[in-house]
Amino acid sequence: MIKKFIVGILTIGIFGCNSDQKKNNSNETYPDINIVGAMKNVMWKGELGGSIRLDTISNKKGLYGLGPESYLTGELLINNGQSYVSKVTSDSTMTVEKTFEVGAPFLVYANVTEWNEIELASNIKSIKDIEKLVDEKTTEFKRPFAFKLTGKISKAIIHIQNLPKGTKVSSPKEAHQGQTNYELKDEDATIIGFFSTEHKGVFTHHDSNIHLHLITKDESKMGHLDELEIQNMKLYLPKK
Repeated sequence: MIKKFIVGILTIGIFGCNSDQKKNNSNETYPDINIVGAMKNVMWKGELGGSIRLDTISNKKGLYGLGPESYLTGELLINNGQSYVSKVTSDSTMTVEKTFEVGAPFLVYANVTEWNEIELASNIKSIKDIEKLVDEKTTEFKRPFAFKLTGKISKAIIHIQNLPKGTKVSSPKEAHQGQTNYELKDEDATIIGFFSTEHKGVFTHHDSNIHLHLITKDESKMGHLDELEIQNMKLYLPKK
């Protein structure tokens, strides 16, 4: 009887340890990524208000992040501790302002201070090429994570959300009213991205594992990246 009791206690202990281990492993999946709000709640539930104020993020060292502005009136990008907000002024012009005094209905952000640099092969040209390469290079990484590219683009299309004031949203089509697209050519640029296979509808679209925002070197143009043709860029992945 005592023997059975001891075996039972040991069995519970083993399963308990395994359960804790799984829990810890789950927590370790993305310990250094912060996710606030969700894209799907903005698109389908009309949760347009600010889920976070960027000026409440205390650690700005090596800070990277992206999302839309509250009420979908612009695009947000945090690049190495500096926050940018882009807004539509016409179908061919925009403003880009440096400020943390802004809110977002959803935002993904992380602090990265050490990077591994990777030269891109000549056949890496498009967003899909980047997504595939990043996936292949990070099979042993903790996911999700931030990454970036710098260099020259041949062509890109970026957009800025510009939802008319007071618009109610209950579908992606309604959410994208007022979206303005901009074509860029032969620009030096930085692209900030976040990768995840588990966050479709949270901070990536339903058909992608990456979310990308682009800012030109002169900081005059910034927006969500929809199409890309790379001329010569380098990829930076966070050191594990």
